[in-house]
Amino acid sequence: MSARILVVDDNKANLDLMLFLLKAFGHEPYGVADGAACLEAARESDFDLVLIDILMPGIDGYELVRLLRRDSRLASTPLVAVTALVMPTERQRIERAGFDGYIAKPIEPERFARQIETYLKRAS
Repeated sequence: MSARILVVDDNKANLDLMLFLLKAFGHEPYGVADGAACLEAARESDFDLVLIDILMPGIDGYELVRLLRRDSRLASTPLVAVTALVMPTERQRIERAGFDGYIAKPIEPERFARQIETYLKRAS
């Protein structure tokens, strides 16, 4: 199943890796480097999934998910945190913030594909 996936990460290496993997798995990824660009892209086009880095300058992942959840067009779009912050308290904060789940960094390519498919199946 091919999906349109928006990826936001201020770290170019992380962004490039996710875009490469998503394309290799047959998806149509679109990458942006900050929260403002993510908001603009999400409002201009429909995506099946949005992957959001937590620690970014300016609009961080927590603020970004709050802003995206306000948009009625995005109400059913899965928003997934991609973060190295995986301590139990941080996981709870991710859930409370409005994310549908999280993917831990560093990304494991083989596992990444399965994780993405899980969120896409939930959305459909």
